[in-house]
Amino acid sequence: MSQYDTVLHPDFVVPIIPRGQVLEAHSVALKDHSIAAIMPRSKADEAAAEQHIDLAGCVLMPGLINLHCHAAMSLFRGYADDMPLMSWLQHYIWPTEQQVLNPAFVRDGSDLAIAELLKGGTTTLVDNYFFPEITAEQCDSAGLRALLNFPIIDMETAWARDADACINRGLQLRDRYRDHDRIEIGFGPHSTYGVSEAILNKIAMLAEELDAPVHIHLQETKEEVLSSVERCGLRPIDLLQKLGLLSPRTHCVHMNAIGEQDIETLAMHGAHVVHCPRSNLKLASGISPVQRLLDHGINVALGTDGAASNNRLSMLAEAQTASLIGKVQHGDPQALNAWTVLEMATLSGARALGKANQLGSIEIGKLADLIAVDVSGSHQLPQSNVASNLVYANNGSEVLWSWIGGRLIMSNGRLQTLDYNDVTHRAMNWSSQLAAVRSSLEH
Repeated sequence: MSQYDTVLHPDFVVPIIPRGQVLEAHSVALKDHSIAAIMPRSKADEAAAEQHIDLAGCVLMPGLINLHCHAAMSLFRGYADDMPLMSWLQHYIWPTEQQVLNPAFVRDGSDLAIAELLKGGTTTLVDNYFFPEITAEQCDSAGLRALLNFPIIDMETAWARDADACINRGLQLRDRYRDHDRIEIGFGPHSTYGVSEAILNKIAMLAEELDAPVHIHLQETKEEVLSSVERCGLRPIDLLQKLGLLSPRTHCVHMNAIGEQDIETLAMHGAHVVHCPRSNLKLASGISPVQRLLDHGINVALGTDGAASNNRLSMLAEAQTASLIGKVQHGDPQALNAWTVLEMATLSGARALGKANQLGSIEIGKLADLIAVDVSGSHQLPQSNVASNLVYANNGSEVLWSWIGGRLIMSNGRLQTLDYNDVTHRAMNWSSQLAAVRSSLEH
């Protein structure tokens, strides 16, 4: 019987812990879904294993953890570009969803997103969209690890007639996946403007009782904050604090329009911030002051948001953008350096999920969620600074291999659990229907 299932032989290993470490001529051995050993290449070559995989020209690193996405909205890519958030939502996205949203739309959109996410190195997805039971099935089939937050909103949708119905359906889904090893179900209230105070209070009680995550868009724009103060006399984060919805289980998505008091509130309650820089830039919603958050000890993870407001679900591109705009925003070239944003894309995501003991770094005993990134291209040479090349020289398409729980998900650029041609064919079939709906909205 072999000592290991698989031994991986990259040129470099970036384990994330210890921070700043790059291992050359080292290999990583996998056994029973986990990382079993990290050893010098000379020793690893002789290790008894069912297979050895040569990853020449590659960096092996932890799989990327995408903390915010709306997977099925990939079918809306390029559908309603270059407009402010509320115009985008109210005049295009929500009216279109009323006409096209159904299980088939969510299945095909989720598969399209999953293919892109896997090819970009995401191994754990945090998602929030309608028909989460469909997305759960597609994630499970593809082998992706996922936290799916069932949507809760005060309007009738194709999935549920109102917010209470959303909660009831979501809790049933949570029961279904209670013992699943890769799929978890959480609460996904849309926002403080999209959900009533009574419903938010109900979510707070249920989430505490079930020890379940809560994932919410929060203080995305200045207008959202002003509207909240006019409506209830409180900033959105203060409303969540009042209702008991701020805790280490809470993911505060965006947090662009914030002040020092908001930062102190986040730190006091141990809530996490999810930074989606490319979506925020495209919608001109604002830029979260990430370095200030980090300086106050607040955990900040990265998310892509959906392809409707970003157009690309690349976590490496997100890390690069976060670093570059952070430097300009804070007037400091050392702000959000390469190691910081790599940690945000991996270990910080694991912390937000309460799984830092299982995910986010290459350490013995952790789950074998790993990716191999090709760094042999001319745009990444010479290899004088591996972390710099991963963040600043990468274009997001260099991921060649991935494993989730030790299972091979992508082999030398080819997906192993999805029929890529079928996925793209089904996605293209939506083009004419969506074009017709958009035309009707504009006339």
